[in-house]
Amino acid sequence: MTDSRVLLPIMLDFPESFHTERLTIRAPQWGDGADVNAAIRESADELRPWLPFAENIPSLEESEASVRKARLKFMERSDLMLHLRDKITDEFVGSSGLHRIDWNARCFEIGYWVRTSRSGKGLVTEAVRGIEQFAILHLQANRLEIRCDARNVRSAKVAERLGYTLEGVLRRIKQDRTGVWVDTMIFSKVRGIEFK
Repeated sequence: MTDSRVLLPIMLDFPESFHTERLTIRAPQWGDGADVNAAIRESADELRPWLPFAENIPSLEESEASVRKARLKFMERSDLMLHLRDKITDEFVGSSGLHRIDWNARCFEIGYWVRTSRSGKGLVTEAVRGIEQFAILHLQANRLEIRCDARNVRSAKVAERLGYTLEGVLRRIKQDRTGVWVDTMIFSKVRGIEFK
């Protein structure tokens, strides 16, 4: 490809999996629904304030359907969900990925969540660092963003720990599940400033 602009993202070839020190990070696969469902059930109380999908616990079938849709989006390059799995045990640890993709600008948003039993061990920081490197090396990222509810201190700490710059706060951008208006913080790294 000689042109830096991508007109057909579906034609892009890049790895579907990679490893960090403790994790295998990979695209969703048919059959992952049961693992995802178990993690959501375990973690619903912690996830519910921040992630709409945890509002109502999905059935096994709904989780599998969601995984299959994510797989299809990954294949068409419209959204790159990535599952985080323990490199030794293959346990499903959580989910991350590259979202709100603008292929022409090479802009990606990194989202993440981890199951309750594996939280507080630095796995999200490790995963985001790995995904950042994947995006830079394989997707020629120009801009990476992390967005989070301004009340979600743990999520913001991940961005700060990894050297993302707080660009601003979108005030009263949406309502949470209880009807309270909330702010969204936007952190970023850009090529030529925070990475090469």
